[in-house]
Amino acid sequence: MSKSHQQKLFDEPLEDPAVPAWELAAQKDRLTAQVVFNRPLDTAFHYLVPDALRGMLQPGQRVRVPFGKSNRGTIGYCVGVGQPPETAYKLKSIDAVLDHEPLLTPQMLELTQWIGKRYLCSWGQVLEAVVPAGVKKKAGTRMVKFFQIDAQATERLKDLKLSSKQAAVINVLKSAGKPLNAQELTTAADCGTSPIETLRKKGLIEVFQKRMNSQETETETVEQDEDLILNPDQERVLSTILATLRAGKHETQLLHGVTGSGKTEVYIQAIREVVSYGRQAIVLVPEISLTPQTIRRFNSRFDSVAVLHSHLSDAERHWHWQQIRSGAVQVVVGARSAVFAPTPHLGLIVIDEEHENTFKQETTPRYHAREVARERARIENIPLILGSATPTLESWNRVIEKKDTLISLPNRVAKRPMPPVVIVDIRNDPASQKGQAVGRVLFTGIRSALQDDGQIILFLNLRGHSPTLWCRACGESIRCPHCDLTLTWHKDKNIALCHLCDFECPPLTHCPKCGHAGVRYLGIGTQRLEQEVRAKFPEAKIIRMDSDSMRKPGSHNRALEAFRHGEVQILLGTQMIAKGLDFPNVTLVGVINADTMLHQPDFRASERTFQLISQVAGRTGRSDRGGRVLVQTSCPTEPAILRAAEHDYLGFVQDELPHRREMQTPPFYHFARIIFRGENEQTVAAEAKRVANVLNEQREALNLPVNVLGPAICPVTKLKKNFRYHLQLGSPEIRFIHKLWTSIGEYLPKSRDVEFTIDIDPVNMR
Repeated sequence: MSKSHQQKLFDEPLEDPAVPAWELAAQKDRLTAQVVFNRPLDTAFHYLVPDALRGMLQPGQRVRVPFGKSNRGTIGYCVGVGQPPETAYKLKSIDAVLDHEPLLTPQMLELTQWIGKRYLCSWGQVLEAVVPAGVKKKAGTRMVKFFQIDAQATERLKDLKLSSKQAAVINVLKSAGKPLNAQELTTAADCGTSPIETLRKKGLIEVFQKRMNSQETETETVEQDEDLILNPDQERVLSTILATLRAGKHETQLLHGVTGSGKTEVYIQAIREVVSYGRQAIVLVPEISLTPQTIRRFNSRFDSVAVLHSHLSDAERHWHWQQIRSGAVQVVVGARSAVFAPTPHLGLIVIDEEHENTFKQETTPRYHAREVARERARIENIPLILGSATPTLESWNRVIEKKDTLISLPNRVAKRPMPPVVIVDIRNDPASQKGQAVGRVLFTGIRSALQDDGQIILFLNLRGHSPTLWCRACGESIRCPHCDLTLTWHKDKNIALCHLCDFECPPLTHCPKCGHAGVRYLGIGTQRLEQEVRAKFPEAKIIRMDSDSMRKPGSHNRALEAFRHGEVQILLGTQMIAKGLDFPNVTLVGVINADTMLHQPDFRASERTFQLISQVAGRTGRSDRGGRVLVQTSCPTEPAILRAAEHDYLGFVQDELPHRREMQTPPFYHFARIIFRGENEQTVAAEAKRVANVLNEQREALNLPVNVLGPAICPVTKLKKNFRYHLQLGSPEIRFIHKLWTSIGEYLPKSRDVEFTIDIDPVNMR
């Protein structure tokens, strides 16, 4: 929607003869607020601030205002307060201020505005996403009555005769020296509410209401530990970080440390320095499964640690938000959205496993937590630490370009060797040819590890029992009716499930296309792997960790604790077990199929394969017992697999960066992906082609160095009943993509038959 059209909708010309001149003159002396909405609108709208609200309104608060021609009451965010704009329009007035205090600081308003510009969405959409739902609806709070002695009644109390219960109430309030709620007062005075009400009616005590948080968060009591003694490499890295902290400047430092090199201890001791200044730290972790372990380590070293992640209830999130905003929390640990924690005294941000895709938001606003953290650290003028054994090529290239600083932990603690990695070619393995998940070499390895009282981690990045349903008669795979994805059979629930839209149906016995009764269930998922391992090793205790088995609150923590204490010998699962976990008794790691990520239609396929193998391999060899890794693959000569087996990150970078430069892909180019979707494929294709033509015309007219690729059918052509086409923009600088996109605003699809979205620097290309 163009800005002029927006003005017609929301403002009326001042020269309207129905508006008296005196009213227009008076209006210019009034205070106005700039308000943005959770809508794809590229501007802030001005509203008059009524006199009654002048002392209440600040930027960062929510307001209710009349919106559009219908003047429907709509909630927006105040992002500025000042004089009316020069343009002559009759402005509407704010109806109400919804928050007693700003939900966002000036720094957070600046950050959210940057996110809107960087990721090409509206400021209001960003604000709506940043403030948790539990905070907006004040979840877990209630209005509580408080009682105190009326200041004007103090002299009168000397001459009044009160009953014993009334006198007891007055004495309790005097001795308390602060207002008390009804329960506190009746308990202390040993009375009911009747004496209190009588005193209120006499004007001797006054009553006021206050919103209180009724959320009682249970925190695990953890014995406090002393700091560990650092080795020379850790001392060197910590000294570099502390020098930046003490200099009081912003710098992004990439901590490249091999798995087991003690990165977390460096984070903790750096944060201890930050806390000693009376400041706070944010630590981002990629997986909910890592959060309990990380919190336990931080709880054992700091007095107050808060957690923010998607499994919290609204009331829990609101309670944590209040504690953090009050400054009572030293360390905030959480997943992606914790980057927005309302820390008033932020001193350091740490992103652990910075290479993980889970730091990218897949819905509007499609931000990347790493880039948001980089900008927040710049605004707050504090350091940012990015830690990983396998950094993204984007982060590594920034070091090459000297935009960021590299600090390294090249060795494991206690000089333990990296575990030997054996690549197992399963193309001619008899067990694999029979469709089994565990080949001969891996079977022998598991048996030996169990005999030596070691623990085993088995990694397979496919959920369910059988990932493919296939008809022998017509040769077609059986797909979801709403998505272009093969259904997966989940044996535990006895359903065929779509992992994109959650469509489910009973197991199919006949092909829906040809009607033949020969449907076969093919492939190996984690459920089938679990079934096979239980059959082959019946004496072992086994637990499976994937998004199907870890749905209940606390299930991640319980599973990991059972494994930690030796109650479980074999832990198997998806990528939630592939990184960050530290179990000294793990002597064998098995990668069931190293090829699952390798042949995806994505330029990052090799990088993700290298990262996954390297990370899961790092789960073993973390004690004097040592350990080894067996990687089953049908592509034993693939460079990414060979480099991962050698623990050779630098070698992988040297292989991959020239290829990326030649192909004009990140980190040398920025990408934007525009996805069109609708129920009519021809309409979607036509709109995608029309927009592509407009982009090409504007690119030439503005002489912008932007490549326009497509349109083309998305790899997942149909999703939730919608057909999907996409375009891709590529440029060496993101500003050129921004300029091109904003220049075609009036040409974008306006029909409800076709929706579109733009994803800046996408990580999901399906």
